[in-house]
Amino acid sequence: MKKFVNDPQNVVTEEIQGLVNLYPNSLRSIDETVVIRADSPVNGKVVLVSGGGSGHEPMHSGYVGKGMLDAAVAGAVFTAPTPDKILAAINSASSGKGVLLVVTNYAGDVMNFKLAEQLASGVDQVEHVIVNDDVAIKARENRRGVAGTILVHKIAGAKAESGASLDEVKKLGERVISNVRSMGVALSSCTNPTVGKPIFTLGENEMEIGIGVHGEAGVERRELQSADRVVDLLYRRVSEDLGLRKGEEVFVLVNGMGGTPLMELLVAARKVSELLSNDGIRKFRGMVGNFVTSLEMAGFSLSLLRVDEEMKGLLLAPQNTPAFPNLV
Repeated sequence: MKKFVNDPQNVVTEEIQGLVNLYPNSLRSIDETVVIRADSPVNGKVVLVSGGGSGHEPMHSGYVGKGMLDAAVAGAVFTAPTPDKILAAINSASSGKGVLLVVTNYAGDVMNFKLAEQLASGVDQVEHVIVNDDVAIKARENRRGVAGTILVHKIAGAKAESGASLDEVKKLGERVISNVRSMGVALSSCTNPTVGKPIFTLGENEMEIGIGVHGEAGVERRELQSADRVVDLLYRRVSEDLGLRKGEEVFVLVNGMGGTPLMELLVAARKVSELLSNDGIRKFRGMVGNFVTSLEMAGFSLSLLRVDEEMKGLLLAPQNTPAFPNLV
């Protein structure tokens, strides 16, 4: 598949350069693949560091800024960042009040972030949380971290910005993880620019249920269905796993995988609102768009976060990042 790239081997460093060049007042880069807040280190503030393979833009670097992440580390496309780069992010952003690593539940990410945490033991107090919101995987300990990750970024980031302690920020991050679930569907795979061919193929009338964010196939292949039926399938799996009950309140995230028009995402969002209303679940706020992608994959995911009063206030707290909207 054709790609608008120069050298596939340089695509990650060039995209980071493009991002920080556009936002010079709020972002800067170190070690080519690490983006940090321009004002780092921020005195007296717990630091949030996250990251993962590239190809999920705007995650993670697009969520660096006041009120969210202090630093993000980009690996090669769909490849975990190396421990030395993660350590560089910790060293550059640390203010001495503690560092929380927000890690998605993939073997390479978990291994490398934990190793960096050990290496940083003399730099600052470092803790981690592991996001595993993907209900397509039955065993909770094996679930992947997908679109719900950015809600951890937002809520824990706002808590850290308020001056909370590392223990308070970590406990809140864990509470968000316990209350968010996601599931995705795809109509196509995607093409890693360093490989040049789709990771898997689908027939004209097929869809892949339960995809992750690395272009991988899902857990089930089905005949293509209408938008409403697909949304109903995802909603039932997500809401049942979350154990939603009538009268509870949720934040809704309809996330495009990179190749789905906003028109189609809004059609899906319409059905989500209808299903919530039918079940007596209150919708606090929502977002629709491309937030955690898989290159140009055609598809979307649905995330539901059960919210409490503290989460609601932190979701509405102002932030200054390139990619997360200020909610009203």
